[in-house]
Amino acid sequence: MLQLILGGARSGKSRLAEKLATDTRMPVTYIATSQPLDGEMNARIAQHRARRPAQWALVEEPVALARVLRENAAPGHCLLVDCLTLWLTNLLMLDDPEQLSSEREALLDCLATLPGEIIFVSNETGMGVVPLGELTRRYVDEAGWLHQALAERCQRVVLTVAGLPLTLKGTAL
Repeated sequence: MLQLILGGARSGKSRLAEKLATDTRMPVTYIATSQPLDGEMNARIAQHRARRPAQWALVEEPVALARVLRENAAPGHCLLVDCLTLWLTNLLMLDDPEQLSSEREALLDCLATLPGEIIFVSNETGMGVVPLGELTRRYVDEAGWLHQALAERCQRVVLTVAGLPLTLKGTAL
């Protein structure tokens, strides 16, 4: 089963995804896309680490997400990817503009063949003010297109607001 958990900053999306992963009663591999580039991000990463069960495996990969999914997906196993918008940011910041397109397509192409449970977490960024800068507008556009493509492929899509899940597609929580 593929699931996409969307929400704004501090909406409870990661906490919900972690609960869903725990509820599978399967071994879980947490795939972290963030990079500890500053003190604030280090604090966010520490908060996520403290909340996760110690027995969960961890893979840190900021760019090659499709490769990591193929390497770690298995029957009876749950992968939790947190988060897609950080992954997108990492790709947008690379010197090679074609890598975003190739990594995005690799991700979308591999989803139908992956065994086990996969839970994606991502920030819903397109519900606010349109950003002024070119790069931030591109980020919002790319995130929106990625979310639409993933939502088509996922069996469940949930929007989380104020810690409350709203099921947009699939079985309600």
